[in-house]
Amino acid sequence: QIQLVESGGGLVQPGGSLRLSCAASGNRFSLYDMSWYRQAPGKQREWVATNTHDDQATYAASAKGRFTISKDNAKNTVYLQMDNLKPEDTAVYYCHARPSWTYNNFWGRGTQVTVSS
Repeated sequence: QIQLVESGGGLVQPGGSLRLSCAASGNRFSLYDMSWYRQAPGKQREWVATNTHDDQATYAASAKGRFTISKDNAKNTVYLQMDNLKPEDTAVYYCHARPSWTYNNFWGRGTQVTVSS
């Protein structure tokens, strides 16, 4: 079982920045594929970005060029740097982990991001 705890959400004005963090349990973090998802009110959860165990980063079209996912294996933490935020980025952001040797999925409880003036 992998425990995931997100932090860093909050209220920010359009054009602003936030950095989300997700701390993971376990001693094999470097072998996890880590992702961020988000869910806006009334919408389905959608994928935002992934950083694989071999450090390949991929992004949804909505995130490309504005968001950066990164991992610190020494801290068991994955980050999502979000720049030039827009009101449509308002959502609960969830951290997701999948150990590279399984198809098991683990989710955090989410952190709220609100982009509003």
